[in-house]
Amino acid sequence: MRIGIIDLLGKEPPRNGYSRLMRANNTSIMPQVVGVWCEEEGHQAHIAYYSGTELLAGGLPEAEELDLLFINAFSQCALLAYAFSAWYRHRGVPTVLGGPHARSYPEDSRRYFDYVVGFCDRELVRDLLRDTAPQRPLGAYLSAAKQPDELPGLRQRWKFLKPSMDRAKVLKLVPFLGSLGCPYKCSFCIDSTVAYQPLPYEGLKDDLRFFRSLKMRQGVAVWHDPNFGIRLHDYLDAIEEVVPPGSVTFVAETSLSLLREDNLKRLKKNGFKAIAPGIESWFDIGDKSRMRTTRGMEKVRAVAEQANLVNEYVPYTQCNLIFGLDADEGAEPFELTKRFVDLAPGVYPHFALLSAFGRNAVLNLEYQKAGRVLPVPFHFLDLVQSMNVKPRNYTWPRFYDLVIDTFDYAFSARALVKRLARNRRSYICWEQFFRGISSERNNRNAYHRKMRRWMDEPRFRAFFEGETTELPAVLTDQIRTHLGPLWEWLPREALHHDPNAYLHSGAPQPLPVLAAG
Repeated sequence: MRIGIIDLLGKEPPRNGYSRLMRANNTSIMPQVVGVWCEEEGHQAHIAYYSGTELLAGGLPEAEELDLLFINAFSQCALLAYAFSAWYRHRGVPTVLGGPHARSYPEDSRRYFDYVVGFCDRELVRDLLRDTAPQRPLGAYLSAAKQPDELPGLRQRWKFLKPSMDRAKVLKLVPFLGSLGCPYKCSFCIDSTVAYQPLPYEGLKDDLRFFRSLKMRQGVAVWHDPNFGIRLHDYLDAIEEVVPPGSVTFVAETSLSLLREDNLKRLKKNGFKAIAPGIESWFDIGDKSRMRTTRGMEKVRAVAEQANLVNEYVPYTQCNLIFGLDADEGAEPFELTKRFVDLAPGVYPHFALLSAFGRNAVLNLEYQKAGRVLPVPFHFLDLVQSMNVKPRNYTWPRFYDLVIDTFDYAFSARALVKRLARNRRSYICWEQFFRGISSERNNRNAYHRKMRRWMDEPRFRAFFEGETTELPAVLTDQIRTHLGPLWEWLPREALHHDPNAYLHSGAPQPLPVLAAG
């Protein structure tokens, strides 16, 4: 068979300077893995990378020549995925959805795809390829019992990744994976219920050998592990066995509690130039920083001290915070964030808005039981453009006023220059500076300002207060613009979904796996 694979890198074509330079690096590993598995079963596999309706890299045969199409999507790209699926199904091609949206919203996804996949392993793909009959009116939900024990390495999947890397001109962020799942039980995280498992170290070492053989001048090895370094010394032992110190630049996301000075020295020796520990909140969620009982300004000082230590060894230190958690009240969480920016001037602050993605976290059930999850179209669930959870302790205007004020402070000219000066020993400081202006100030905070203005419009506000399910016209217009010609193929009912489908399914019972065919 001729198999098509689409990896959706973004919901719209790149529009700001930063996204134009970096969008091609938003690749996911599993679409490449599926390509390898399909070829190992004797089929032809072709991959295409899209951002919105713009083909960034790769390509597919004509629809009439395809026997099956896989699409990988995060929820912000779901409507784009639904439109692609409708176009291909109209031409007789059965479609399969995988990725975070399929795991988070399987009930909704089955309305628009023949197959919706949760956990995916080689056996599941092999079984699916044996019977690809269309499933109508509802698609079949398929899931492996757990994550796979091993995955094809970079050497095997390079042919599928290469088209996107060829398009990345400034930095080529090559995705690596050393483990699956996470040992922490953060109630907001999709990986909290997935058992932690390291992938085979020999495979990891072969990935690194192959990466070095590519001799990419702008190549950066980026660990996609949910929490890199749970077995830090085992991973560093493997790296040191095959990578001469400083010959590869690494990026990883990990926990602040793992970043002790002895570990930082070893990370620096091995070329780790960027690292992203999660803070999440000044009043809640302290497990990953080992500050469960430390709160408020005390936590700000402790985290800033630790983050500054990390920044001495790793020039790009990004700390992640979530706005809108139930523990937050009044201006204090936002003022504490500004104090953190002052106390850790070299650290890049990354802010996300609380969102509840269907089945992806245990905490979502509590929001749904309380009637606080709103039917915000998937298109806006990117942790930036819209929250779909009504804040417990804020009105919408007050919340956005505080968010905008914090963004203004964290990415002011003063803060940007101080961050640049503190990290000037590395070329990475210029990426931070450009990202801060282009992505944070001119894109994200500009959108927050739009949301704040719209909240003063009664119909718009009524939707976000849960008083009506009528979708505000400004949101529909954005979706229409971003989808371009594919808007005509988007089923109109896809603009609406049941935000409480997880609760209505009898949660926390797992979704039943349906036999294909």
